[in-house]
Formats: sequence, C-alpha cells, structure tokens
Amino acid sequence: MARLELDHIVKRYASGYAIQDVSLEVGDGELVCLLGPSGCGKTTTLRVIGGFVTPDSGDVRIDGQSVLRLPPERRPTAMVFQRYTLWPHMDVWHNVAFGLELRRRPRPEIEKAVKQALELVGLPGAERRHPSQLSGGQQQRVALARALVIEPRILLLDEPFSNLDAQLRVRMREELIAIQRRVGITTVFVTHDQEEALSIADRIAVMRAGLIEQVAAPSELYDRPLTRFVATFIGTMNLIDGRRTADGSIQAGPFRVPLPPDAAPRSEGSLSIGIRPEDFILTGPNGTGVPGRVAHATDLGHYRRLTVTLEGEITVTVFTPKSQSVTTGPCVLWPQRVLVYDGERLLTIVEPRYAPSSV
Repeated sequence: MARLELDHIVKRYASGYAIQDVSLEVGDGELVCLLGPSGCGKTTTLRVIGGFVTPDSGDVRIDGQSVLRLPPERRPTAMVFQRYTLWPHMDVWHNVAFGLELRRRPRPEIEKAVKQALELVGLPGAERRHPSQLSGGQQQRVALARALVIEPRILLLDEPFSNLDAQLRVRMREELIAIQRRVGITTVFVTHDQEEALSIADRIAVMRAGLIEQVAAPSELYDRPLTRFVATFIGTMNLIDGRRTADGSIQAGPFRVPLPPDAAPRSEGSLSIGIRPEDFILTGPNGTGVPGRVAHATDLGHYRRLTVTLEGEITVTVFTPKSQSVTTGPCVLWPQRVLVYDGERLLTIVEPRYAPSSV
C-alpha cells in the first residue's frame, strides 16, 4: 500500500489551464474517484500522477517521496486506460506478462505471477486466447491483470468501463471493488459518471475547470454539497433563486425559509435554495404547504419521478415512493430539508417545521 499526495499541481496548455491548482491526499488502500464533466482536468491529473504529463508547477509524492522526476516506467504506479490498449498480435499470457518481461524477471516468477493475476480477475485458463477472441469485459479484465501483475503501489484507472454496456459496467464495478479490497491497493479512478463514483469510491473529488470543488465521502457529498455546482452535478437538485426578506428569511419562489441567527449572507451575494427531490412531502390539495400541480408522473420502478409546477411558473422535480398513490392535478408540497446558497457557496441547511405558520 502507499499514500499519494498531490501538492498544488498546475498544468497549462496554449488553450488555457488544464489543472489550475490541485492538491489532494489519497490514503493507504483508499479508492478515490476524480469526478467531473469532460474537460475539467481529471484525466490530466491522473496522467500527471502516472508520469505521462509533466506539470508546470507543484509536486507528486508517494509515501512522502517526490516522484516528479521519475518517468512512468520507474514510478510505482500502473495505469488502465479507457481503451484497453492490448497487443492484438499477442495472446493473453504475453499481454499480461509484458511488463514483467521488460523488467527481466525470471521465467518461473513470470509464470506464477501471470497465473495469479488472471485468477484474480476471473480469467483462469484464458492464457492462449487473443484479444479478438475476448468480449469487452474480458479485455478489460486482461488490462487490469496486466496492471496488477507488476505489483504497483498505486493503481490508476481512466474511465475503464465507459466502453461497456450498462449491465456489464455495473458487474465490472462490483468486481473491481472486490479486487481492490482484496489486494488493498491505493487506487485513483477517473469517471464522469456520478452513479459509478458514488457506488465504488471511499471518497470523491469533484472537479470543475481544473479545480477541485469538494472532496468528501459519497454520502457527505450528496447530503452536504458545498457549492451549487456540486449540488447540481451529484444527483438531482432543485435550485430556486431567492432574496432576503425584512424578517431575515429567504423568499425563493413560493418558499419562505427562515435563516438561523448565525447564518448571515454576504450583502453582495445572490441567494438561492436547493431541495433534493426526495426531500419534499407531497400531499393532496387539502394538505399543508405550498400549492402546486402534478404535471407529469414517470414510473421508474421502485419510485416515481414527478414534475410539479408552482406559482410563478417554477417547476420542480419530486421523487415519491411507489407505495404512494399519485395522480396528475392539484397537490401541496412541503420541503423537509433546504440547502441555502450564498452565491456559489453553501451557507446553511434548514429543516423547516412542518406547520402552516411556517409557510
């Protein structure tokens, strides 16, 4: 196992900054996901760790020792690329053994290591098959075995499952977690798929425009997004612009949210509220709360996704359990949990009391 540190990494190209100022620590045996939209700098960050890109400034340390001057082949890292990059003219055995042969390991050691690596990824007995004879999932397993066989201290994965179909992608995630836990290897995983990151990561670093917006465990990232960008990128979030009222509350559309005394927004900051779809209480038109109208309902199996229109032509998304009977037409909404944003930053979280006088 190994501990990884990125210290104020900056990388700029002619078109602008790929990485503006990235600092991150990854603990021994931890699996951290770099998550963000295309072009946010996550793959460049991964390639800096692996030695394929040289940063303009900053440092990369493994167990406290800088590896910035080491080429990729001398770093204690191994990378699995989005495209599997298997040698088509080589069989599986030679693809997996390639790195060990370059290191001039003894033949018996290579034989044993390749056999163990293929067993680890669930491909025993596939040594003499060629990549063209393998499915996409099997090719990805070979690429993973090739990375693991050299016994790296840090494993780097660049969207390794993006070329697989949905069901196979889920299965490969589960297998990767099992392998990573079994081996205990420190892992950095790049993805633009929030569901993938939430399902496999110990922690997630959300990136935007070459910067890390927030690093946190999946549950904390979902429950307490520190910026509006993270709030909208992770899961579904209803964001409604608001203003401060004379009594110290926030009026956002039809919702009035009281602010606690210690939550004083900046005078120049724009205010808004965020409400997760599952944090609404939805009742019939005679209930307590903000009146609205269910415009559309989509049955998604274990829950329903509703589009609800409110006064002022505001539309919100609401999730309800399948057990709750819902029809299109008049309804009443009440937010159980409201995130208040002052400009781009989270100011406070409010849980309004479910009573008519709070509306």
